Amino acid sequence: MTDASAARTQAVFEFKSATLPLIAVILKTADLAVLTEALDAQLADSPDFFEQEPVVIDLSQLPADGSGEAIDFVKLRAILARHQTQPVAVRGATEGQSAAARAAGLAIAAMPVSPPARPPAPAEAPSPAPQIVREVPVPQGGTLLIDRPLRSGQQVYARGGDVIVTEVVNFGAEVIADGHVHVYAPLRGKAIAGARGNAEARIFTTCLEAQLVAIAGIYRTSEVALPERVAGKAAQIRLQDDKLVMEPIAG
Repeated sequence: MTDASAARTQAVFEFKSATLPLIAVILKTADLAVLTEALDAQLADSPDFFEQEPVVIDLSQLPADGSGEAIDFVKLRAILARHQTQPVAVRGATEGQSAAARAAGLAIAAMPVSPPARPPAPAEAPSPAPQIVREVPVPQGGTLLIDRPLRSGQQVYARGGDVIVTEVVNFGAEVIADGHVHVYAPLRGKAIAGARGNAEARIFTTCLEAQLVAIAGIYRTSEVALPERVAGKAAQIRLQDDKLVMEPIAG
């Protein structure tokens, strides 16, 4: 190859690493009929939640009894595509599942090495419903804006920054940020600020009805009633001496 042709080749394309938003659908069952019903129920009020974004199918939480070994990935891709997603990869798969996924045109992705710190959740009945996780890398000090309701089973994680939600966070939904969490609507699900240990992070909401709130691993669940001065009202939550402090926000 001549120097001129090499220069032309180099000008045509360039390989660079890229940081992209990651949405993972964490399956709790391999029964595609049950999965279809659960997805339809969770996303009924927000059909454009994904907006043709790439999706990773996470199989790591399927039952260990082998019931999920044989998965029809072609059919699974079609089910997810109905909800405005673009399935591109599978993670947490066995060798057999990986082979079937590749045959269906899916890549094999590695499991995340360092997930965010998560407080223990209250005991709940086992559910086959999928967990829908939207993980978005945010520039340090940056902010992720979510302007649609979050339903049970949906999770948003602003990795590296703050998150603002302008619609209701329903029971069973989760909002997670390495920085602050702002919910300018009823907060009925779970809010986790300072997910990687930032004790200066805070949670703000215009209507505190949370199932769980946590900052830097210190958490409080709905099993302990909210103080009357903040229950159902605008409030902020911060850490002081390793204890959560809940304070009303004056109107």
